[in-house]
Amino acid sequence: MPADESSAARGTDRSQATAAISRAFAPPFLASVRPAGPPAPAGLALRGRLAAGAGRRPAVPRSRGHDGSGPRTPRRSSGLRRMYEQARRAWDRPLTAYYLILGAGLLITALGLVMVYSASMIKALELDKPGTYFFRKQFLAAVIGSVLLVIASRMPVKLHRALAYPLLMGTVFLMVLVQVPGIGMSVNGNQNWLYLGGPFQLQPSEFGKLALILWSADLLARKQDKRLLTQWKHMLVPLVPVAFMLLGLIMLGGDMGTAIILTAILFGLLWLAGAPTRLFAGVLAVAGVLAFLLIKTSPNRMSRLSCMGVSEPGPDGSCWQAVHGIYALASGGWFGSGLGASVEKWGQLPEPHTDFIFAITGEELGLAGTLSVLALFAALGYAGIRVAGRTEDPFVRYAAGGVTTWITVQAVINIGAVLGLLPIAGVPLPLFSYGGSALLPTMFAVGLLIAFAREEPAAKAALAMRRPGVRWKTMRRRVKKRPSGER
Repeated sequence: MPADESSAARGTDRSQATAAISRAFAPPFLASVRPAGPPAPAGLALRGRLAAGAGRRPAVPRSRGHDGSGPRTPRRSSGLRRMYEQARRAWDRPLTAYYLILGAGLLITALGLVMVYSASMIKALELDKPGTYFFRKQFLAAVIGSVLLVIASRMPVKLHRALAYPLLMGTVFLMVLVQVPGIGMSVNGNQNWLYLGGPFQLQPSEFGKLALILWSADLLARKQDKRLLTQWKHMLVPLVPVAFMLLGLIMLGGDMGTAIILTAILFGLLWLAGAPTRLFAGVLAVAGVLAFLLIKTSPNRMSRLSCMGVSEPGPDGSCWQAVHGIYALASGGWFGSGLGASVEKWGQLPEPHTDFIFAITGEELGLAGTLSVLALFAALGYAGIRVAGRTEDPFVRYAAGGVTTWITVQAVINIGAVLGLLPIAGVPLPLFSYGGSALLPTMFAVGLLIAFAREEPAAKAALAMRRPGVRWKTMRRRVKKRPSGER
C-alpha cells in the first residue's frame, strides 16, 4: 500500500475513534438535536463544542423592583432578625444549660443574701440581736452550700446513685426523731425541727425532698432498664408507698406546705416515667381528697384559704400578713423605694425575711427587681428541663426533672402566696429566703443539675476544648488530615 493511502487510513481510524468517544460521553439531549448527515471530523466537532461553551455565559435571573421597572437589590435582613438569629444560635450551644444553671443559681443566692440582710435587720433588733444576726447565719449556710454545690457538680453520676439509699434512710431517721418529745422542736406551730445547739436548728423535711428525688430516680431508672415501667404495679410500688410514708411523717408535724412540694415532686416523677392518664388521675384524685380533708379539719388552714385575693385584714386580723404583702408590693412602684428603705419590715409584715421576702424585694427594688428574680427562676427552670430532655441516661432524666419540679413549684407557691393568688403555705423561696435547712439541700440540688449538664456529650466535648493545650493539638491534627490542595 502506498504511503499516502496508509496515512489517510490512519487519520480516518483516529477520527472515527475520537467521534465514538465524543458520542459516548456527550449528554443525552445533544444526541436528539444532532443534525443528520455525514459526521464532521472529530477535531472540528470538539473544537466547535468547546468554543460554543466558552462563549456562552450562564443566564442570571434578574429581579425587578416593586414597580417592575428595573433591577432591585437583594433584600437585607433587619437588625431584629439578625439579633434573633444570633440569640437562637447562642441558645442552642452545648454549654447554654450549664451556664444558665450556674449563673442563675449563684445570682439568686447572692441577691437573696442582700435581701435577707435588708429584710431581717429590724427583726434582729426586735429580738435584741445584732442587725447582722440573720445575715451572718445565712452567709455561713451559703458558704457551706457552695461547698456542697461544688462537690455535687464534680461527683460522677454513679456516686449520686450510690448516695440515694443512705440519704433516704438517714432522712427518715431524722424525721422520726423530730416526733420524739424532748428532741424535736416546734416553730410557728409546726413540729418539724431538731435543735443542734446554740443558734442552729435543722429541718429534716427539707432534706426529704432531695432524698426522695435521688432514691426515686435510681428506682425508676433500674426498672426502666428492665422494662418494668409498662406495668402499673411496678410504676407505683414502692415509689408511692415510700412517698406517702414521708408525707405522713411531715404531716405529723403539721407542715402542709412541705407536704405539697413533696406531692408535686411525686407527680413530676410519675409524669416523667410515662404514667398512663388513668393512673395519673387516680393518684391525683386520692391526693386531692386527702388535701381537702386536711384543710377542712384545720381552722388555721381554712383561714389561709379564705385570705386569697383579699384587700382588707379583716376584723380579727386573720389576713394581716396577706394584705400587708400586697401593700409592700404596691408601694414599690417601678424601681422601688431603695435598698433598705422598706416600711413594711418595721413590724407591719410578719416573716419579712423568710416566707414574704419577695414582698420586701418588690417594695425596695420595685417591679424591676421582682421581674429580675422571676427571670432568674425561669432561666433555671428552662435549663433544668433542657438537661432532662436531652439526656439519654434515665437516672439523669428523672433526677433533673425532679429537681426542676421541686425548685419551680416551690417558687410558684411562694410567689403566688405573696401576690394573693394562692393560699399562704409557709414555704420559703428557694435559694432566696432565709433558712439554712432549706438552702443547703437546694444548693446541692443545683450542683446536681450542673453535674448533669456537664455530662452531656456535646457539653463535655466543648469543655474539653477549653482546657489548656487541647485546642492547639486538636487544630494541628485537623490540619494534618486535610488534603494538600484544600484551603
